Amino acid sequence: MTLTWRQPLAVLLIATALAASAGGTATIRLEAGGHRITAELAVTPSARERGLMHRDTLPDDHGMLFVYAEPERICMWMKNTPIPLSVAFLDGRGEIINIADMRPLSLDIHCAARPARYALEMTRGWFGRRGLSPGTRINGLDRLPVSP
Repeated sequence: MTLTWRQPLAVLLIATALAASAGGTATIRLEAGGHRITAELAVTPSARERGLMHRDTLPDDHGMLFVYAEPERICMWMKNTPIPLSVAFLDGRGEIINIADMRPLSLDIHCAARPARYALEMTRGWFGRRGLSPGTRINGLDRLPVSP
């Protein structure tokens, strides 16, 4: 049986909804350059729109992974987000395309340099402090409940 991208995405959306309805947020464990990441999943349009808004803290090595069904020109902003963040835009293989540092509570737009499948937000400077830069691969995306 051949699945279209919409079918696995539907399964991922259901898994995310079940985790949220159970009182938790779906997360995934990722790794980059020997550094572990626990990332909350933002798969639905409303979850991607909400992102990390209205949070005052973010534990070290925790972030949010924004998942898109197909590559697109992803853009991010910091409306209602008081935590300083950096965002890494990733291609379908998990390689960093570009990284942008974002100011808290700013409406400045930060976009992927080319179509991306994922955006990973971490505390500002997290990628640079670990020597991660464009071309670095973020591993573990294959562990999404179902890869979209």
